[in-house]
Amino acid sequence: MSILIYAESAEGKFKKTAFELASYAKKVAESWGTTVTAVTINHNNTSELAAYGVDKVVCAQHADLNAFNAKNYADVLQQVAQKEQSKLVVLSSTTDSLYIAPLLSVGLQAGYASNVVALPLGNNPLQVKRTAFSNKAFVTTELKGDCNLISLAKNSFGLIQTNGAAASEDFSPTLASGTNSVHVSGVEKASGKVTIADADIVVSAGRGLKGPENWGMIEELASVLGAATACSKPVSDLGWRPHSEHVGQTGKPVATNLYIAIGISGAIQHIAGVNSSKVKVVINTDPEAPFFKVADYGVVGDAFEIVPKLIEKLKAFKAQ
Repeated sequence: MSILIYAESAEGKFKKTAFELASYAKKVAESWGTTVTAVTINHNNTSELAAYGVDKVVCAQHADLNAFNAKNYADVLQQVAQKEQSKLVVLSSTTDSLYIAPLLSVGLQAGYASNVVALPLGNNPLQVKRTAFSNKAFVTTELKGDCNLISLAKNSFGLIQTNGAAASEDFSPTLASGTNSVHVSGVEKASGKVTIADADIVVSAGRGLKGPENWGMIEELASVLGAATACSKPVSDLGWRPHSEHVGQTGKPVATNLYIAIGISGAIQHIAGVNSSKVKVVINTDPEAPFFKVADYGVVGDAFEIVPKLIEKLKAFKAQ
């Protein structure tokens, strides 16, 4: 009857979202009088998850799980949820989990709610608070299935460490194969930099940078802050930056603790995709730029003057 979470990992390390899910599920489990079980795929570091409240880790291992396949991963989670008789399954809002969620919902015949931002408001039926209308409003959703599935919005709950221990169990799933299976021919990964998906801080820039040759100061600012770099859609369309850095409603959604927008006017699609960030800082020469209306802090000025000074001040502060 335990609450089940999917603890995502990459290159042998758990993602921050795994610890946030564990922290969230532990609080729910305490109020429901049950335990937390985490499913990992080809990764069995039990102690890290136990530090955030997981009571049991089920490590699924199979040759067909070496590369991400939404159907296979959903099948794994479905089999473990049924074995554990879980009434609640909690996923993150990463790209992988958003692919898995609808497949898993159908497999479990479970109610599904995405973008959950708080602990359940009620248990029978399950009531959860979610964002809606591109993060402009909140709604309360009721899930009435025997098993329910929710996706937790990134950075909506935080991390809570405990002093627990977790049991470990290996699991060999049964996976379908044949003509309907997906074949992964290769995976290209960014290296040597913070990814947008894992970043707590994102430094983003737009056409106000005037050209790709000026991105050095954006990368330097990101390096000083330990941040990921990103860009607006026009910048990626022009080929100034890779499409993997395009953030916004039509690119990668961003829900960081700090989002810095430099030389981005703030098209509605861009703002909708980054509006979940807790603090938004805008630097732009145009005081009428739409982004200023949703910014927590705004600087009207030339980025080529402001950003180098900001880098200088940050380096001096960190050297203290």
